[in-house]
Amino acid sequence: MHAYRSHTCAELTAADVGKTVRLSGWVNRVRDHGGILFIDLRDHYGVTQVLCDPDSDAFADVEKLRSEWCVRIDGEVKARAPELVNPKITTGEVEVFVREVEVLGPAAELPLMVFGDQEYPEETRLKYRYLDLRREKMQANMKLRSDVVASMRKRMWDAKFREYQTPIITASSPEGARDFLVPSRLHPGKFYALPQAPQQFKQLLMVSGFDRYFQIAPCFRDEDPRADRSPTDFYQLDLEMSFVTQQDVFDTIQPVIGGIFEEFGGGRKVDQTWEQISYRDAALWYGSDKPDLRNPIKMQVVSEHFAGSGFAIFAKLLEQDGTEVRAIPAPTGGSRKFCDRMNAFAQKEGLPGMGYIFWREKTADAVAQELGITVKEAQAKLKSGEVEGGMEAAGPLAKNIGPERTEAIRQQLGLGMGDAAFFLGGKPKAFEAIAGRARTIIGDELGLTDTDRFAFAWIVDFPIYEKDETTGKIDFEHNPFSMPQGGMDALQGDPLEVLGYQYDLACNGYELVSGAIRNHRPEIMFKAFEIAGYDESEVRKRFGGMVNAFQYGAPPHGGCAAGIDRIVMLLANEQNIREVILFPMNQRAEDLMMNAPSEPTSDQLMELGLRVIPQD
Repeated sequence: MHAYRSHTCAELTAADVGKTVRLSGWVNRVRDHGGILFIDLRDHYGVTQVLCDPDSDAFADVEKLRSEWCVRIDGEVKARAPELVNPKITTGEVEVFVREVEVLGPAAELPLMVFGDQEYPEETRLKYRYLDLRREKMQANMKLRSDVVASMRKRMWDAKFREYQTPIITASSPEGARDFLVPSRLHPGKFYALPQAPQQFKQLLMVSGFDRYFQIAPCFRDEDPRADRSPTDFYQLDLEMSFVTQQDVFDTIQPVIGGIFEEFGGGRKVDQTWEQISYRDAALWYGSDKPDLRNPIKMQVVSEHFAGSGFAIFAKLLEQDGTEVRAIPAPTGGSRKFCDRMNAFAQKEGLPGMGYIFWREKTADAVAQELGITVKEAQAKLKSGEVEGGMEAAGPLAKNIGPERTEAIRQQLGLGMGDAAFFLGGKPKAFEAIAGRARTIIGDELGLTDTDRFAFAWIVDFPIYEKDETTGKIDFEHNPFSMPQGGMDALQGDPLEVLGYQYDLACNGYELVSGAIRNHRPEIMFKAFEIAGYDESEVRKRFGGMVNAFQYGAPPHGGCAAGIDRIVMLLANEQNIREVILFPMNQRAEDLMMNAPSEPTSDQLMELGLRVIPQD
């Protein structure tokens, strides 16, 4: 018999009854039922129930076992009584009667329990991650991640891509985030960088004639942490293709990503039609360039209904250039309580408030005022049906702008009885993000968002440039290496009208994929950077390797990268990306388990020709 096991803890079935077996794993929990000890023995594959009674020679040893001890058990497989069969586990028809036990690794007092669903502080979980990872949910998440990556690889090979590995130690990347720098011992005073992405190398592969490249690539960026972003490193499905248009990239990656979500989405609906939405429309309709289309709310511009109206705040605002008023429809949100709650949300976001109108059944007060009768008389007429109640608009805005404008807004937004609308005004960039968050809250609280679905949309037509409101300077708003739509001709006009062949794939409010058709023509690249204030010498200095390569017959090419961590987070239905990363950093970019970052030794600093300047 094997030194440690004849079977895993997920393999035994009724067909094994009567066999002598050897199992190894961890003590999930110990239960004492009237002197008979039951142990749930767990390994990576599953759980087997083992038991021992006082007549067994191993009873004294089994009594000493505690949670998370690593043990080997020899015993005889027995069938469970029919009423004791556990259908929740694959070994639920059998149990193993212990004949011998060996402790392979005793466990000290546990800082966190592995069995059960107890909640522990994140710092505790990350410091003892090797224990945290033993938990059933974490094992499932990491197995899911592994299976997703394996499926991605197969799908890419099936699509005629080949996998190539690019350098990990390189020069600074043009991605735009902060680099992690690596000092060079052989070249004192000079530094390598960990790649923010394989961007330049994968483009150079296209120049080299490899046509279809992919890689499960580690990327390193010194970023502030968020729930959906690691502060140090992450993995992406990176790909690049030669002789392709933007639509070719979409048609290539959609079956891969869509297939992954169908395979691992747990039966949740996966949208088959992926809408293409311009960046500007996404900002207008959803207040975000990564919209959650499970929420049907679409915001609209309603400036014309407030211009010159009795609501002075919006009316005066609209006299300024570049301002507008937008409405967030809220079907079924037509109650003062809900409207007040959303107004309070806006105030928490730093706004004075958020205007609203809601439509309700006409009250007796309104009928009395309309007909010039008493409220009591109005109540009687409504009750008898002599007067139809109908619908009225309520809220401070309705009173200020009057019934005609209010009705025009209702018709434009397609709202009715029991619905509401919320309003924000100013320069769009100043309030779009808040409007987007309000839209999300409204959709969630009113039950409008379809939570059992993966909804995808390509965000396209990103502007390449933006103007600084204070200085008036033109700079890049998005990826400077995207090919301008229209090529060199597009760069002769207003820079703020130049759009790039750049695209993101949004799913359920997250950006999953980002990519572009690349600017492979040096003369167009130099002109694009010149508009943003960078002369040719600066471009050659910063991106010389790529620019030089483009002089030797560079093909048109494009690609994208899909965030693996974020994809698995959505598939696992987790809210934090650290739940699907084996050994993540904490919010301060610290590895509490390995004590990183750590201080270098004096010898290390001397060898590298470095010294640390103390911080005040």
